Amino acid sequence: MTAERGTEMARLSGIIEQFPRQSILVLGDFVADEFVFGEISRVSREAPVLILRRREMHTLPGGGANAVNNLADLGAQVHPVATLGDDASGDALAEYFRKKKVDVSGLVRKSGWTTPTKTRFLAGWPHTAQQQVLRVDREPGGLSNATTETLARNARERLGGVSAVLISDYGYGSATPEISASIRARKRWAHPITLDSRYRLHEYAGLDLTAATPNEAEIEAAHRAKIGGDATRLDSFARRTMARLNLSSLVVTRGRHGMTVFERGRAPQPLSVFGSDQAVDVTGAGDTVIAAFTLALGAGATVLQAARIANYAGGIVVMKRGTATVTREELLAAIRSDARESRREDGNGHAK
Repeated sequence: MTAERGTEMARLSGIIEQFPRQSILVLGDFVADEFVFGEISRVSREAPVLILRRREMHTLPGGGANAVNNLADLGAQVHPVATLGDDASGDALAEYFRKKKVDVSGLVRKSGWTTPTKTRFLAGWPHTAQQQVLRVDREPGGLSNATTETLARNARERLGGVSAVLISDYGYGSATPEISASIRARKRWAHPITLDSRYRLHEYAGLDLTAATPNEAEIEAAHRAKIGGDATRLDSFARRTMARLNLSSLVVTRGRHGMTVFERGRAPQPLSVFGSDQAVDVTGAGDTVIAAFTLALGAGATVLQAARIANYAGGIVVMKRGTATVTREELLAAIRSDARESRREDGNGHAK
C-alpha cells in the first residue's frame, strides 16, 4: 500500500470516529418493513398454491426510517421528521425508535392515515434457506395541508445546530419538493443537504442541495432513456441532472458495479463495489448509502471521501438479509481489511 493510500485510509477512519459528534435532520417518508417467516407445510387443495405455516414476524424501519436507523447505528444523533398513521405499523416504528433513544418528537401521528407498510412473506422447507414468495404493500392517501405545514414547522425547529440534512422521498408525502422549499425559504441552510428521491429527482430544482444519490434506474427514469452500461451516456445524464438541480456533486449507485462519483469540474470517479459483487439482499441498501454519505459530509469529509465511506457501508449491508444497518465498528473493520489487502497486493508486486 502506498503512503498516499495509507494516509487516505487513516483520514477515512478519522472521519468515521467523528460520527458520534454529528447531528442529522432527516425529512423522510417512513415505511414499515414487515417480514413474515414460515415453513411450507403442503400444497393447498383450494388452489395450486403453497400453504405457509407462519412462524414469526418482525417489523423493521424501511424507507426514510431505514436511513434514520442507519444513522443511529453509525452513532449520530438523529432528528427525524415524518408522518405515521395511528395504526399498528406506526406504533411499531415509533416504539422502535423510542427504544433506540432516537428523538421522536418530530414525528406527526395522523389519525385515519395508513403508515406505508411492505409485508414480505419468506418461506422455505425446515432445512433450507428462506426465500421471498410474496410481497403485499399497504399505501396511504395524500396528506392534508395542515399536516405538511406541521412537518415543515417541525423541520425548521430542528435545523439549528445540525451537521447536515437528509431528504428521503419515497413518494408518500412527508418529504416533497414543496415542503423542502418551504423550509428553505424561511431559514438559510449552511450545512450539507442530500437528496434521495425515488420518483421525482428533477422536481427538487432551486433548493440549493449539496448532492443527490440516485441509483442508475432512477437516473434512467428521470431522463426517460436507458444507460445500458454506456459510461458516456451515464456521464451525460449525470451532468444534466447536476445542472438542472444546481448540484456540486452527484453519486450514482450502480449495484454490483459499485458507484460513480460526479463533481463539478472533475472527471467521473468510479468506485468498485466493496467486498463481493454477489449481494445476499439489496433491500434498503440505498438508505444505508445516503445515511453514511450524509453523515460523512456532516463530519467534514470531501465528497469523494464521503462516497468511499458510503461505498464501504453499501458493500457491508448487502451481505445481510432483510432491511439491515451498518455500524461504525463494521465500517472501521472494513477499512482495516481493505488496507491489509492493499498491503498484500503491494507485497506481491501488484500496483495499487
